[in-house]
Amino acid sequence: MTVPAPPRSDRARLRAIAFNAMRAHGLDPDFPPDVLAGAAGLEQATRTPAAPARDLRSLLWCSIDNDDSRDLDQLSVAEARPDGSVTVMVAIADVDAAVPRGSPVDRHAEINTTSVYTPAVIFPMLPERFSTDLTSLNPDEDRLAVVIELTVARDGSIVQSDVFGALVRNQAKLAYHAVGAWLTGDGPLPPAAAAVPGMDAQLMLQDGAAQALDAVRHQRGALQFQTLEVRPTFDGDTVSDLGVETPNRAKALIENLMVASNGVVARFLDGRGLPSLRRVVRAPERWDRIVALASQIGDRLPPDPDAAALSAFLVKRRQADPIRFPDLSLTIIRLLGSGEYAVDPPGAEPPGHFGLAVKDYTHSTAPNRRYPDLVTQRLIKAAIAGRPSPYSLPDLEAVAARCTRQEDAANKVERQVRKAAAAMVIAPRVGERFDAVVTGASGKGTWVRVLTPPVEGRVVRGEAGLDVGDEVRVQLSHVDIDKGFIDFVRA
Repeated sequence: MTVPAPPRSDRARLRAIAFNAMRAHGLDPDFPPDVLAGAAGLEQATRTPAAPARDLRSLLWCSIDNDDSRDLDQLSVAEARPDGSVTVMVAIADVDAAVPRGSPVDRHAEINTTSVYTPAVIFPMLPERFSTDLTSLNPDEDRLAVVIELTVARDGSIVQSDVFGALVRNQAKLAYHAVGAWLTGDGPLPPAAAAVPGMDAQLMLQDGAAQALDAVRHQRGALQFQTLEVRPTFDGDTVSDLGVETPNRAKALIENLMVASNGVVARFLDGRGLPSLRRVVRAPERWDRIVALASQIGDRLPPDPDAAALSAFLVKRRQADPIRFPDLSLTIIRLLGSGEYAVDPPGAEPPGHFGLAVKDYTHSTAPNRRYPDLVTQRLIKAAIAGRPSPYSLPDLEAVAARCTRQEDAANKVERQVRKAAAAMVIAPRVGERFDAVVTGASGKGTWVRVLTPPVEGRVVRGEAGLDVGDEVRVQLSHVDIDKGFIDFVRA
């Protein structure tokens, strides 16, 4: 008699789905032995400068990241100036010191080009020994870093900037939720911050500079979105519910400092005659549909893509209908299209980022998690040392194309596993009807987001005539957890 296998837990099932999805999309979920062995002898590589570097270990550096993050890419610290400006320094882990170009670890990182985060398992770009230890800016550890310095004037403009190497030490490992609650007066100062004299004032200073940077960005037309970031909630190893991430002041603090830092790096490389990998979001091809959506709501947008006009429209809609604004945000994001990496030769007109309303923008602040940032770090270190670019333009073109392609694959893996988790939650409700909004419509199919619970699925019947932004009544017809399929029919 054959004994049936015991049922797998939700967590184990999601892990299996994640591993299969990685392979199906051309990503490697495992590290070969030579990569895992690559950490041998590198203990001093991230602590001892290869060239003279500033010793900034005494400053009140802190990291602010997700609650469960162990791959800490950046630290920040700020100092008030007599004229009312604030000098902010952002320290980026010197990953290149432990992962030189062409090493086994580097070659494997270039395969996936990014860490992949799923509800049940994380697939780091670098082996855990690197990403959570050797190249992570862990608390109370001396680490080499590339420091991006920017002075923010009272009006939010950046009046001075520099990039250099330094030795740093994380004084407090902090998390978004706790810091965000404290900044808005909804919680106490986190214990890790309270244990460091002066860290409370330090956080307020950084927040003030970040708010000033944010105000200027949005005056220039940076788009303000609010999407429903859905995370499955586990009860032990069982997916019990879907939670929604809410806006967070500490996360906004870090985002504003990172956007500013990436702009500084782009200009730094260009000013020293080196090429750069730019993060690009081009003017939307479906601007006409965005205009039509605004018209349906009673607003007008110009006939040609205009970031400032779209930004003003989004601010107005957020104030008028905050409950539905996340659905509008998702709709506009889908219509804007995905970002890509592109090479910007020195002296050329930069391609720009429509969503951020900036021309100079690279990715440099997460070299533990994104390969473009590691490549950018090598360009930065060459510029600091006065050396020529370590990459030819064809080399960078190949890196840009691969990173764009693999990032798209990683997004598909993350989306599939999130949908598998959502399918676990909604599966008992097959046959029920829901209010929804259309979030995608193309030759590949039509997708809707159900308002409650916050899940997304495909309309498999009755989708004719639906377009992005339309409100529709749908019925849940079928769920396939392993494939991450949630199918609706138009009611």
